[in-house]
Amino acid sequence: MYYNIRNLITNKKEYPLYKFYSNEIKKTILNGRISENQKLPPTRVLSKDLNISRTTALKIYDLLLFEGIISSKKGSGYYVAYKKTIKKEKKLKTNLLYPSLSKKSKLFNHKKYLSTDNFSKTGVAFRPGLPPLDIFPVNKWKNISNKFWRLSKPSDLSYAPAEGLEELRINISNYLKIYRNIRCDYNQIIITSGSLHSLYLISNSIIDNGDKIGMENPTFPRAFNLFKSLKAEILPCEIDKEGIVLNNLNPKVKFIYTTPSNQYPLGVKMSLERRKEIIKWISNNNSIIIEDDYDHEFSNLRNPIPSLYSLDNEDRIVYLGTFNKLLHPSLRIGYIIVPKFLSRSITSIYEQSFRFVPSSTQKIMSTFIEKDYLNKHIRNVIEIASKRKEMFISKTRETLLINKKKNDGLHLVANFKKKKNDLKIFKSLLKENVVAYPLSNYYFTNKKSNGLVMGYCSVNSKVLNEKTAIINKILR
Repeated sequence: MYYNIRNLITNKKEYPLYKFYSNEIKKTILNGRISENQKLPPTRVLSKDLNISRTTALKIYDLLLFEGIISSKKGSGYYVAYKKTIKKEKKLKTNLLYPSLSKKSKLFNHKKYLSTDNFSKTGVAFRPGLPPLDIFPVNKWKNISNKFWRLSKPSDLSYAPAEGLEELRINISNYLKIYRNIRCDYNQIIITSGSLHSLYLISNSIIDNGDKIGMENPTFPRAFNLFKSLKAEILPCEIDKEGIVLNNLNPKVKFIYTTPSNQYPLGVKMSLERRKEIIKWISNNNSIIIEDDYDHEFSNLRNPIPSLYSLDNEDRIVYLGTFNKLLHPSLRIGYIIVPKFLSRSITSIYEQSFRFVPSSTQKIMSTFIEKDYLNKHIRNVIEIASKRKEMFISKTRETLLINKKKNDGLHLVANFKKKKNDLKIFKSLLKENVVAYPLSNYYFTNKKSNGLVMGYCSVNSKVLNEKTAIINKILR
């Protein structure tokens, strides 16, 4: 992309055109307004923009070339050659007064309650929450995308409803019916950019300052930070072998946040009996549940247990799903099945705070589901993930304790064979560009467990070999 210089020229013309314009361009370059290596417009475009002849445009560039201000690359064009010396930035005045931040802003700016961003920026091994990115069917997605843009109408580029495109919501509703045994009216579905966006909409619809909510301990740190920043009083619910425990939970909680298919991060699959107990509890206490079913296909496909949503007869369950963890995080598509009493509030907050997920992405995703590509890809992911899990466990057998039978979805929890501090181990691994979240970071009470939360399935065998060797070396 070349630089448009037409708007930079403001002085009056006092001498021959080519000298005037050459001098103006030179000044803008020397002042640093056009940076080194920036491409300049071709002479054809320059002559049109400045309303001068092509010959004059050539003279302008010839003069700048002679002075060494620009350079010419055969077959490529003209580029800025002058390198401006960077001056120290001028100091701003101190003790200036600005509008005060809102109380909510200060809470969100607060140091995170649970650490969430301690991971490598350059690698994926072994960050939890990532599917096998290397096997995503890029060509299929590209073909659907190309067809969409080839056949798109001007109306496809306009604003879309906040709740999402009807065709995608219908296809999600059909998909849930077939693969998750969930029956819902597509009008109850709202398209979001992912789980955290969904939780933001829901919690802002329900939480007032000081409201009590129940939450699994350990839990999803970003959800905890969000609820805490909205000034909710978060009551811990411990996890046993059957899932979340509600013993002695304050009956005045507005909602309970849970991940029943695959408790995050411990990997416990909530039993059917416990699910029925929870449904009864919220009915007796006029409460609701946020059911975050973030990786159902990987943890509840074989020998499935009915979702809390499908067991509920009182419209008390908010059901969350996401395609970001099934396909890839950059997709940014999730969805909520919303109880009728919350539908209007959530839609209103959505309309007045966010814009919709791009219509093009929604249409492509809709076709991806409709053509059964999603189902085929997920089955491929399950096969690949299973092999990589076996390999990961085999390679770390001497240093880590991993329960092979535990339901971990696309991540696993590894314990140490010898007593270790998981935070120190995490920092040591990070220096070697290996990501392994400390399990203790997922707890929000003083009672914590040590271990590592690790995603294995986004890593191919070559990288897996290299990185597990680093883990073994550090843990020895």
